[in-house]
Amino acid sequence: MKKATLVLKDKSFFEGKSFGADNGSAGEVVFNTSMVGYPEALTDPSYKGQILTFTYPLIGNYGICGTKKDKNNISKHFKSDNIHIKGLIVSEYCENYSHWEAKKTLADWLKENNIPAITGIDTRALTQKIRKTGTILGKIVIEGKDEPDFYNPDLDNLVSQVSIKKPIIYKKGPKKIICVDCGMKNNILRNLLERNLTIIRVPWNFDFIKEGIKFDGIFLSNGPGDPAMLTPLHETIKKAFEIKKPIFGICLGNQIMGISSGAKTYKLKFGHRGQNQPVIDVSTNQCYLTSQNHGFAIDEKTLKKDWNIWLKNLNDNTIEGIIHKSLPFFACQFHPEATPGPVDTVHFFDKFAKML
Repeated sequence: MKKATLVLKDKSFFEGKSFGADNGSAGEVVFNTSMVGYPEALTDPSYKGQILTFTYPLIGNYGICGTKKDKNNISKHFKSDNIHIKGLIVSEYCENYSHWEAKKTLADWLKENNIPAITGIDTRALTQKIRKTGTILGKIVIEGKDEPDFYNPDLDNLVSQVSIKKPIIYKKGPKKIICVDCGMKNNILRNLLERNLTIIRVPWNFDFIKEGIKFDGIFLSNGPGDPAMLTPLHETIKKAFEIKKPIFGICLGNQIMGISSGAKTYKLKFGHRGQNQPVIDVSTNQCYLTSQNHGFAIDEKTLKKDWNIWLKNLNDNTIEGIIHKSLPFFACQFHPEATPGPVDTVHFFDKFAKML
């Protein structure tokens, strides 16, 4: 293994060994507290532009499974067709994997996708630093290779990089929904299809109202980056509100609904990334454990009077869901479709289907 160094924008650094691709990379350094699910996390489009640190000390022990598809021809194990992170940081990489479905090592998979990775890093110290100072820009430098420049993903429209380029139709049942793809995870698509819905999956900037498409409801997906950048989508959803048909948003979709309704968003200090985030329904006091991956949130002070706060994070009291007081619009900041993580809130898909 070659020497590899994680260099942070504040000039601090962490030294380790390279086990991924033999090239440097740069992005925003974030951490995820999950114990399992690294193949799902790496293929989650919401991680676009980020160097991901796993706090769990051992990564790679069950390898990487093959590309099996389900009955809808959707990948069973990956959340999209590509790895989206800019780099991977772990405390200890396990070279010898053991899993009955595994086809290759994590290292081989990363090399195939040109993603650098470092093992031997004190991830506890790195995570404590991020929690104290906030997310920070960083770069992975491989011994003997060119050193990359720092890269700030918040300056780019990352959604445009992960969204589909033209509409796709999945024919199922009689109810038809517009599904705005901002970097949608495969298991969201799977959950919608399992509710016997016909899905018209459209790019993030596709004005489906101007196109005159008939539909029974709208779904807004997860995705990466700053939601305030997506002005064309804000304008389309403002028009959709006037139609008053059901709208359901997840993660970035929650932020888009907030902005389109007149609220503002802000960047969290270090975000929420893990499988054990406690969320409470403020109207019923029911608590859920949720899977999360986001760096922005809706500013509670700017939420308009026609909307209620539906869900809140019990760790930091940030908004985890909003719901309209009289119209069929609702959204959550976390991932009810899980993969990885708990399925406490998968019934939100049933809630949406019943509204149509």
